[in-house]
Amino acid sequence: MRRTYTRDEYLALIDRARAIVPGISFSTDLIAGFCGETDAEHADTLSLMEAVRYDHAFMFAYSERPDTYAARKFSDDVPEAVKKARLSEIIALQTEHSLGHHRQRVGREEVVLVEGTSKRSDAQLKGRTDGNHMVVFDRPSDLAAGDYAVVRIEDCTSATLLGSFVRKTTLEQASRRPVVA
Repeated sequence: MRRTYTRDEYLALIDRARAIVPGISFSTDLIAGFCGETDAEHADTLSLMEAVRYDHAFMFAYSERPDTYAARKFSDDVPEAVKKARLSEIIALQTEHSLGHHRQRVGREEVVLVEGTSKRSDAQLKGRTDGNHMVVFDRPSDLAAGDYAVVRIEDCTSATLLGSFVRKTTLEQASRRPVVA
């Protein structure tokens, strides 16, 4: 896919970022079954996922897009069944990693940027941490989209942190006061 860096260079960059910003979150896009992808290359993708342990990933089976470099230069030669099987493996591994990251946050207080009402209930709000982790929590009367809240994380799924509202805050207040772990 025309990458200009090696796996080792990429992993060194990940390590450097983690040393500079402890607790940093990483996300990625993953495509299963890119033109010519071998079993060994798919295994390399899985091992890279294990090495990095992404917080989030956007995962897709390759599909040809008109007028792209890949459509002009490569043959879409990986069978659909293989693409789907590889994508299932990628999704399963990422689900495991995401759940592990979320379980580490249970019991912590997180600063959350409120995005709006939860999809499942008007009595709950949803928002994101600075690491882009989705949080759902019971709606207090004085919060709206665009506000910041401190939320105590009480449970999780692989996709969502579940918590309870602690207090309204601002970014300025949150940066002066450490979040309790």
